Amino acid sequence: MSLWQHYHLPRSVDEALSILSGYNGKAQVVGGGTDLLLELQQGRRPPVAALVDVTRIPEMNRLEERDGRVYLGAAITHTAIVAEPMLTRHATCLVESCGVIGGPQVRNVATIGGNVAHALPAGDGTISLVALEAEAEIASRTPNSNDQTPKRDWRPMLSLYSGPGKSAVDHHRELIVQFRFPTASAGEASAFKRIMRPQGVALPILNLAVWMKLSDGIVDEIRIALGPAGSTPLRATKAETYLTGIPLVDGVIPQAADLVLREAKLRTSPHRATAEYRAELIPVLFERAVKLARHRAATGDVVPEGLGLA
Repeated sequence: MSLWQHYHLPRSVDEALSILSGYNGKAQVVGGGTDLLLELQQGRRPPVAALVDVTRIPEMNRLEERDGRVYLGAAITHTAIVAEPMLTRHATCLVESCGVIGGPQVRNVATIGGNVAHALPAGDGTISLVALEAEAEIASRTPNSNDQTPKRDWRPMLSLYSGPGKSAVDHHRELIVQFRFPTASAGEASAFKRIMRPQGVALPILNLAVWMKLSDGIVDEIRIALGPAGSTPLRATKAETYLTGIPLVDGVIPQAADLVLREAKLRTSPHRATAEYRAELIPVLFERAVKLARHRAATGDVVPEGLGLA
């Protein structure tokens, strides 16, 4: 049996929504397809009437900086993100996370929108976008309405998830068009770290991203995201509150790491790691990410680390 009957290549968001509407929930949006096609082949998703490939839509491949924000098209590939100097400057953690996803063949076709749409609680690109306090623009049409004008709204990253592998975005009727997040100013920086099994291109055992703003060594603001530490990506808000307003000296990092650990709802994965092992990793990754982000915020040195080390 065929896994899909029709394959569409729309050239605009409006055209893509029109095609999806015509199938009344029986078509599926696809980007690079590195996760979706495998799930269809393995029977983890039922066959669909049509796939709607959004990678040829110019708006979804656009990257620009305007009005103090970076706008990142959802169809941009991980390889393109890693190669972009603007993103290295304003979103170092995102470049680092996209640089370790899969192997080169995967990164060449996998899109940042697809990484988010897959809704894994430890999606590498997702964790960095959460730390950057990104928002996603969602385009849709109201079903069974005479007004078929596409609607667009901006949603916080954490609102896009309803459970492990469960997206709050209806990919049969809605599109993730693009993401936006603030540009980095002086004293602001980010970092991403992950641990995975040494063989293959597996999902991370644990990943963690930190964004911070420092003034004379004092934490003005900090955001900490990690996964898998629950059914959806986690913001470690208690640790953020603890660190805000105090000098970021080495002595406070273990206390903050302990708060991160208390917020995490760790579980054992049959093929990756036990909850106990993940608990041991959190202080290690947290210290590495915080110290690297601190160095970048203080010096302006934003050379990404670990790119291509899947």
